[in-house]
Amino acid sequence: MNVKVQPLTAEAFAPYGEVLECTGASITINQGNCQRFHDLAGLDMDGGQVGISLFHAKLRTLPYELDLMERHPLGSQAFIPMSEDGFLILVADDDDGVPVNIRAFVSVPNQGINLHKNIWHGVLTPLEGSGRFVVVDRIGEGNNLEEFPLLDPVRIVR
Repeated sequence: MNVKVQPLTAEAFAPYGEVLECTGASITINQGNCQRFHDLAGLDMDGGQVGISLFHAKLRTLPYELDLMERHPLGSQAFIPMSEDGFLILVADDDDGVPVNIRAFVSVPNQGINLHKNIWHGVLTPLEGSGRFVVVDRIGEGNNLEEFPLLDPVRIVR
């Protein structure tokens, strides 16, 4: 099965989380020298605490073979690129513990995402740049990772 990538927009991504970008209403701060785009994502953590980590992911190419999905039942997870490059975002709906209806988005420079808790998603998949990301997610006790190997890999294409 092939899944075609589509542009990352707030409307298309809304069922899965929020798009993080410097658009829309902002607050001017620091004596007029800075625009604050305030409260862009709903961080949702069951117990534990919010943690900030740095990831360095291997660059990938399209077409891409998606063979593993994961989700985090106890907390949301944000991916914020540390370079001005887009990345591939793979998400799916849930059908009784099985990822279905896989969708593929490609971000543009200066976009990040926040995945709602318990959303099936692919691994971090940068297509260009450094592969470095700031990740904001739940740190703490409990099993906050479920993985689902896809027996029939899905081919992600442009």
